[in-house]
This record gives sequence, C-alpha cells and structure tokens, in this order.
Amino acid sequence: MKLFPCGHATHPQWRMAAGLVLAQLRAQMGLPDYASQPRLGLLYITDHYAPEAQALLDHLRQALPEVPDWAGTVGIGVAVNNAEYFDEPAMALMLCDLTPEQYRVFSGVSPLPSGWADAALVHADPNTPDLAELIKEMAERTRQGYLFGGLSASRTRSVQFAVRAEDAGGPEVHGGVLQGGLSGVAFSPEVALLSRVTQGCQPVAPEREITESEDHVVLKLAGEPALDVMLADLDISLKDPQKAIAVVRATLVGLSAPGQSGVGRAGNLGNDVRVRHIIGLDPLRQGVAIAEHLEPGMRLTFCRRDVQAARADLVRVCAEIREALEPEMLSIEAINAMSDDPVPTVPQAGQRIAGAVYVSCTGRGGPHFGGPGAEMQIIRHALGDVPLVGFFAAGEIARKQLYGYTGVLTVFTTD
Repeated sequence: MKLFPCGHATHPQWRMAAGLVLAQLRAQMGLPDYASQPRLGLLYITDHYAPEAQALLDHLRQALPEVPDWAGTVGIGVAVNNAEYFDEPAMALMLCDLTPEQYRVFSGVSPLPSGWADAALVHADPNTPDLAELIKEMAERTRQGYLFGGLSASRTRSVQFAVRAEDAGGPEVHGGVLQGGLSGVAFSPEVALLSRVTQGCQPVAPEREITESEDHVVLKLAGEPALDVMLADLDISLKDPQKAIAVVRATLVGLSAPGQSGVGRAGNLGNDVRVRHIIGLDPLRQGVAIAEHLEPGMRLTFCRRDVQAARADLVRVCAEIREALEPEMLSIEAINAMSDDPVPTVPQAGQRIAGAVYVSCTGRGGPHFGGPGAEMQIIRHALGDVPLVGFFAAGEIARKQLYGYTGVLTVFTTD
C-alpha cells in the first residue's frame, strides 16, 4: 500500500476547484511514493457545491476513469492536512490504494452483506428516522463492530456519494448521488486501521451514578439532589443568576452506560462517553435537564469545553496513534542482559500512515481551537504531512454510537 494521492481546493466555481484538485492528484500519482493506480475515491464537498453534486461527481469520474468506486458526503466545512475550508465553496478528494477484495462501497441501493467487513466508514443523513438504531445495526454487520464517520451537514442539499462499479447498472440508477439513509465503504480484515475519538472536553467533577431520573431530567446523583450536586461541583449559586447561567452554558455532561466508567486514569473522558448539553434547570424538583434520554444506573460527570481542553484532548489521541505506529523496542544491550546466550538482534520496522480520514463537529473547527485551521494544524504537527480528508459533520459516528462535539480520527496504516 502506497501513499494515497490527495487534493483540495476552494473556488466559487466548482469546475475550477475540480481542475485544481485533479492537477494535484495527477502530480502525486507520478511520484514513486504515491499510488499510481488507486481505485477508491473519497470525496467531500462543502454545501456551497451541494446543488451541483451530480455534475461535480460526473466530471470527476470522467476525468479519473481508472477510479471505479466512490464514496463521500457534504459538510459545512471540509478538512485536509494542515487546513480547513469552513463555510466556503471547497472540495477535498483522496484516492485510496486498495485492491477490489479489500473494500466494498455500500448504500441503500447496494447493502452491505453481514459479516463481510471488519470496519466501515459511514456517512448518514441526519434526517433519517431511527438513525441511532440504524447505526447500531450497521455496526453489527461488521466483525469488529466498528464504524467511523459522520452525519452530512448542509444548508442546501444533504447529499452522499456512493458508486460501486460492480453493481450492474445499480449506481447509474441514481448517478452515484444519494439523499437519505446510510452509505459508505466497508473494509476487509486485510486493511489495517487505527481510529480514535476526541471529545474535546475535560471533566471538572467526579463521575457519579444517576440514581433517579425522569425522561431527560436527572433528579438525583449518587442519592443527592442533582441540582445541588451541580451547583457545588461548578462552585456557583442561584443567588447570583448571571454568573450561574454563564457557567452552566459553558458546561456539558459526559454520560456513560450503566456499569461503565467514563473517566480514564489520566482524567480524560473515555471513548464511549457521550457528551451532551445541559438544556435547563428544574429548581422545584432539584433536577437538571440533559439533551439525552436518561436512565438510572447511567454515570454522569460535568465537563468543560474550551480551547485548552479541546487542544489537550486532540493532542492526546494523536499521541496514542503515534505510539501505536511505533513498536516497542528493546536495545541490544537490554535484550542480551536478560539472556545467557547473547545474540544479535534486528530492530523491528514500524508502520506508516498511507492516508487518514477526520470527521469533526460543526461546533468545533479553528475558532474552537484558537484560530483558523488550528484543529488541523494540531493533527499535522502530531502525525506529519500525511494525506488526509474529512468534513465537519452534524454528528459523528464511532464504534456503534452517534456522538456530538467530537472528532473521529482514523488512519490507514502500512508497513
């Protein structure tokens, strides 16, 4: 597996942007380290181009006839290595160096067979009914139960791209552009992936069990009135409502399933924690209303979401990926010191990143990280100049859950 060719551009006219992207791709495909005959295109566009999605896809397919399969969607912004195009006309395209046996594009027109894949990149329409249940069902169709991706985000058309050349006439029924439901790419066990979720939040209080709740309102935490617990944790009082409102608006909650701990040893939120807004207070019942259906037994912690917390957590997940790519090695001296029969050793080769996909929330992006493009610059600083595409979504998908306010970073690795 060689490096994945990757191109991106912004221009008021999509044809001009496409021309710039194609020029970048062709230049890279002529370099020895990059794939010269990639087969899968991952295409992300901002909603400025969404009304012309079909013409745009047709143009790219005609210009790249050697790329038979396509997947992608629309976002309020698109992400690339070291930069983000947010709320402006732009596109990003990465061509993946995979064999036909290693992946399968799926959609409502061409469903994914159960048990075929280890993991899947999923794009979904946020208006799809019972979306959370569909995501869980899709995860169950994979061997590892792992999904990564996000919900389309658009102020115009909410479109997805899904072209599978092996479907006789299938893709041509809709031209490769879909609306509604789920689509994406599933990957076989031969495709090596590393994926991490960054919540962008830091706990500011101990994690407690929800001992009493009603619908969206938590009434008691560890047996104590939930409102009293929150006021004490956040060091605020309803006697000073202006300060209290400001602090509560800047506070979120992290929710974990019953029996699961949501806070790691290092004090960071776990990957399975769902971050949700506080949507109201109930002084009469001493309750706190959360933007999630609650059940007794779930665990809750109050979190802060600011520039420092977001940067620290993104750096953490990037460091975890770097550590996973670099194998643990013992020096020759250390190995021989543990052996009565010293032998020469050969250092073990590490892995490198062939390409990456990053899906971030529309509520994140540069401003949330301290400046334009800051989120993507952090990733480049940690991972290096690797091919990367992605989009800013209306919700993020990781494992079998639907998240909010998170970033999902996935890398394709090769020896």
